[in-house]
Amino acid sequence: MDIKARVPGTVKAINVKEGDPVKLRDIVCILEAMKMEQPVPAPAEGTIKAIKVAVGAKVKAGEVLMVLE
Repeated sequence: MDIKARVPGTVKAINVKEGDPVKLRDIVCILEAMKMEQPVPAPAEGTIKAIKVAVGAKVKAGEVLMVLE
């Protein structure tokens, strides 16, 4: 399952590593959009399989941030 950006912005923080288990609604990363922090919650319980972005990366709405297994 892909975790996608809901809004365009800049990746401010990544709160997980590949292989980390997450629960539903855990905050996996923070985006900064329009000078506001936008938390990105896990859409389901699982394990982070891949992180597709780095801190400081500019992302578009709908861009895949992470892959949840």
